[in-house]
Amino acid sequence: MINTIKKILFGAITLSLVFATNTFAADKHKFKMAASWGGGPLMEIGAKAFANNVSKLSNGRIEIEVFPAGTLGPGLKVSETVKNGVADMGHTWMGYDWGKDKTAVLFGGYAGSSDTEKMLHWLYRGGGVELQAEFRDQKFGLISMPLFVRTAEVFLHSRKPVKTLKDLNGLKLRTAGAWLEISKGMGASPVTMPGGEVYTALERGTIDATEWGTLWENMSPGFDKVTKYVIIPGVHQPTAPFELVINKKAWGKLSDTDKQIVKDAAFITTMDSWLTIGDEDAKALEYFKSKGNEIIELNAEVQYAGREAGLKWAAGVAKDNAYFKKILDHQNAYFARWKDSGKYRNVKVR
Repeated sequence: MINTIKKILFGAITLSLVFATNTFAADKHKFKMAASWGGGPLMEIGAKAFANNVSKLSNGRIEIEVFPAGTLGPGLKVSETVKNGVADMGHTWMGYDWGKDKTAVLFGGYAGSSDTEKMLHWLYRGGGVELQAEFRDQKFGLISMPLFVRTAEVFLHSRKPVKTLKDLNGLKLRTAGAWLEISKGMGASPVTMPGGEVYTALERGTIDATEWGTLWENMSPGFDKVTKYVIIPGVHQPTAPFELVINKKAWGKLSDTDKQIVKDAAFITTMDSWLTIGDEDAKALEYFKSKGNEIIELNAEVQYAGREAGLKWAAGVAKDNAYFKKILDHQNAYFARWKDSGKYRNVKVR
């Protein structure tokens, strides 16, 4: 099914580009892409898949070499690496830049976000893509668009059982973005670090727990080897859109036709990542059980409290950050249209 959808998308996009490709001079380009990860699904069905899709759509004229985190610059500072011209483009999570402007979190997802289906609709049909491009341009001087998206993450892979609000007290957890502040307010002791350092920190007991990706994505880092408990669902991250950032000078080298190729490749990669992760996550719980991990579902009170804390955090930030308020209000107005969607989209079954 996934391959069929990809073929349809590629076919439609390729046909629409035939006239333009044959009409205008087709220049060749070679770009360097910095990634915030060293491997795993974010690299394979994210950064590398995007590079491959660009190559296919451009008939090999546009080549993108992907470099893992730490090669061209720090994994958590890919946007700086791209802005400074060390890399032409990058694959990252915008929430890593929340320290410079918390508005970044609204495009990357936080505890008060909608689910991924609604987020995708807001991005691609509700004006979110345009607002993201405007924000990154005005505040960071970068070209930006979505690239890769996941569904709700695992709440924690933990050395300790976590089920209640009390269990969060003093818990040393690795996280990023708004959850650094929000989880601290709920009693945890959060820290941040690049993904490549998390396994060792768990193994040594430097941290008690980590959040990272979805069930399937968390198989490749091997968290099951150094933690006993898998805590679900990820109230801290109901959705997580990732991002393609491009240096303005590099972007300026592309014709309008080639710019559209990049946009189309990013869209294809994003939709494919969503479908792939959804399919693989459905199998992954059994994997962790087979490795001896214990699956714990958070008490409802923790799930409610996490979301309420996220919404309260966002409302507080909006009071002092006009840009944050602008995006938050836009999202809330769009998602309000979906308030009755369960009545016409979901069929009750026994």
